[in-house]
Amino acid sequence: MNARSALSGVSFLDNKMSTTAECKTRRRALQQALRNRNSEQVAKSLILPPVLTVARKNVSAPHFSDELFDQSGGNDTDWSGVLKSLNMACFAANTGDVKGCYEAQASLHSSLNVIFGSSSGNWLVPALYTVCDNTHKIAVLADSKLGNNGGRANDHSRLQSAVTLIQDSFSKSLNDRKEYKPDVPLSEEGSKKAAVLYIVNHLFSMYFRLNTLRLCRNLVLPVEKRHLHEQGPMGYQVTYRYYVGRLNMYEDQYELAEENLSFAFAHCYKHAIKNKKRILNYLLPVKLLRGRFPTIRLLQKYSLHMFAPLVSGIRKGDLRTFNDALHKHQDLFIRRGTYLLLEKCKKLCYRNLFKRLHIISNKIQIPLSLIVSAFQILGMQDMELDEVECILSNLIFRGYVRGYISHTKRILVLSKKDPFPVNAVLGIR
Repeated sequence: MNARSALSGVSFLDNKMSTTAECKTRRRALQQALRNRNSEQVAKSLILPPVLTVARKNVSAPHFSDELFDQSGGNDTDWSGVLKSLNMACFAANTGDVKGCYEAQASLHSSLNVIFGSSSGNWLVPALYTVCDNTHKIAVLADSKLGNNGGRANDHSRLQSAVTLIQDSFSKSLNDRKEYKPDVPLSEEGSKKAAVLYIVNHLFSMYFRLNTLRLCRNLVLPVEKRHLHEQGPMGYQVTYRYYVGRLNMYEDQYELAEENLSFAFAHCYKHAIKNKKRILNYLLPVKLLRGRFPTIRLLQKYSLHMFAPLVSGIRKGDLRTFNDALHKHQDLFIRRGTYLLLEKCKKLCYRNLFKRLHIISNKIQIPLSLIVSAFQILGMQDMELDEVECILSNLIFRGYVRGYISHTKRILVLSKKDPFPVNAVLGIR
């Protein structure tokens, strides 16, 4: 044996001994936490180390014995599957094997779901939180890394697999027959429904990433039927309202969207600036569409400068400013899914432009040719009378403008009383 082979052998033995020692340490920690029924310690023992950025090559996985985990402390549940998968996941994370890490974590999650479903009370809820966090995070990381390393682009196979595991956790939590009492310490008599809202928020995040929003309704209906979205830690309620508000927005339920997103913003932790900004990215377009404008101070505080020209354009009926800002930040708004919503705000721009023309001319009858001239001044040179009639007809139909169009005379005839009602813009009935 040459020197290099000897050193390699020593290194292999050292790694094997180190891995064995780590496994024993994890086993003892989990054992003690289970004996003491210590919820937080059980959860802590299931935390995985960060996945190594660069994979270590030529490292073979250690062999873990199949002996059962010590069923001490009166616990007759077999935790050997969880422990074995935990060791495999930790080893894979420490060697940069993201694929192996996810596979081991998925096995761990499946085993814990069985244990959680058969356990008494809700004392294992923190452990389920930790495992859901790990599964979600590693699935996203694995899809991202393996996709960048020659895999299929936009491959979400592991995230889709993770959804199935977390859906199982959701079912086991929701279907617990015990009555849920908020603000009661976790115990062997508590309800597993305490975990529902946290798990639902994970599923929302995954559904939005996978663009399967139709599945969100399968979560909203049972949760709100039991009023679970109104119970539990405020942070979970805020996250829930944020996702439901976005869902309302995509379903054109703007009043509900404003209600849910406003709740999320108002109750979000005051120093969580990034989270507040994230909520405002969706709340502001909804409010703009309903004729409610943010202050300059608010936009400056949260660095939302892209909304300033949009607000100014709508206020003044300045289509040029509005269109330029919408085009400039088009890619950003498309990525967020708010572009079409902001595009709809153009009708408020039209309304306010017509209102300004009414104020300037001080007339109830406004020639359509005057409106065409205003459009041309704002850079819309190709605007024709028929198109102006179409825009006005739509605004009159929606109640944004009161009056009628004389097609033969090419005149807009406004109502003498409140020709531009504010309540129509605000959606007030």
